[in-house]
Amino acid sequence: MEMRVMTDGKRRKSLAVAAAVLGGVLVLSACNDDTGGSASGSPTPPSQSQVDEAAEAAKTSKAQITIAPKTGTQNASINNDAKVTVTEGKLTDVTMTSAEGTAVKGEIAADGLSWKPSEQLERATVYKIAATATDAAGLEAHENSSFTTVSKANSFIGNFTPEDGSTVGVGMPVSINFNKAITDKAAVQGGITVTSSAGQEVVGHWFNGQRLDFRPEKYWTEGSTVTLKLDLDGVEGADGVFGVQQKTVTFKIGRNQVSTVDVATKTMTVTQDGKTIKTIPISAGSPDNPTYNGQMVISEKFKETRMNGATVGFTDDDGKGEYDIKDVPHAMRLSTSGTFIHGNYWGPDSIFGSANTSHGCVGLNDVKGAGDPNQQAAWLYDHSIVGDVVIVKNSKDKTIAPDNGLNGWNLSWADWKAGSEA
Repeated sequence: MEMRVMTDGKRRKSLAVAAAVLGGVLVLSACNDDTGGSASGSPTPPSQSQVDEAAEAAKTSKAQITIAPKTGTQNASINNDAKVTVTEGKLTDVTMTSAEGTAVKGEIAADGLSWKPSEQLERATVYKIAATATDAAGLEAHENSSFTTVSKANSFIGNFTPEDGSTVGVGMPVSINFNKAITDKAAVQGGITVTSSAGQEVVGHWFNGQRLDFRPEKYWTEGSTVTLKLDLDGVEGADGVFGVQQKTVTFKIGRNQVSTVDVATKTMTVTQDGKTIKTIPISAGSPDNPTYNGQMVISEKFKETRMNGATVGFTDDDGKGEYDIKDVPHAMRLSTSGTFIHGNYWGPDSIFGSANTSHGCVGLNDVKGAGDPNQQAAWLYDHSIVGDVVIVKNSKDKTIAPDNGLNGWNLSWADWKAGSEA
């Protein structure tokens, strides 16, 4: 006997049809004595096949399928919203496709009670889900849904540093830059956790509506592991703008290396785990262009890079840069505004340790082409990693702004915590 699957509307129609079939048989039998009615005028009973068909039409599956999101939903999550569940039955088939017909992979759970996609959905995309389930009697039930995921215009992401799996220096903060302005900072910060295997207290600090950094009171403990968890999916960061990220990142803290530049003595002392391993003569910013004071963190390393004064405001009367060096060796960035510690091959050897001549960077003796590993700049470059701390002291300039690079260590712990929305 064929099993039929019906929506609620079809079920009601089938029941009505069944009633009409049975009722119609009785009516016709009673009103037409010439077609086989009994002599007593009693109605002719329906045939067994008619009864079976009417009864079968009235049967419906007990399985109840629920699909999320509901049909018509807008701004659905690309991570967690899509799912199918069933009660009083087992799922037998679920298909999910984009409006263009692209299939989305997914799996029915081993117990047959649920299904979810096994891949992240695309933003601003219409998806359709069709599900089938059977109850204990083998009767099928069907359900469908169509919804639209959150658009790029209605979502935000956070670009973070450091990278997953990296090893960094003790000064490396977790820095998150959001691609849209955040107005509900508490909600967003509540969806982010940063923890240290060393048990250090880690606190977030908002520099503005788009940047949130995390650090402990003191530098990270060497050898520890730091975990960043982004649980922002569906978090409303601004009116009608939702997070889409759901990610866990871990990175390791390397040895504790801190390099202290004394502008007055024109030397740099490099320590690892509190012990001095190298003292290097340097040339810092000239009296007209002094180097910032403060704690700075190496954020990038370049074996060679171009430095053009025009990009940081040092220009001649013709508008061109006061300098334009296309192959600065062993350069490591200390600030967003252009402060580097780098090799210098164009200055005479005599300036290192005796004269401050730069436009604000810290220079070490080097050769053109960055090919001599015995040079002081090459040694420092080879012994440094992103996240190492460089402290500059005794300069006539001010302390670097904490948001100029990854330099939040220049805020006191009380001021840092005051910028938290947790």
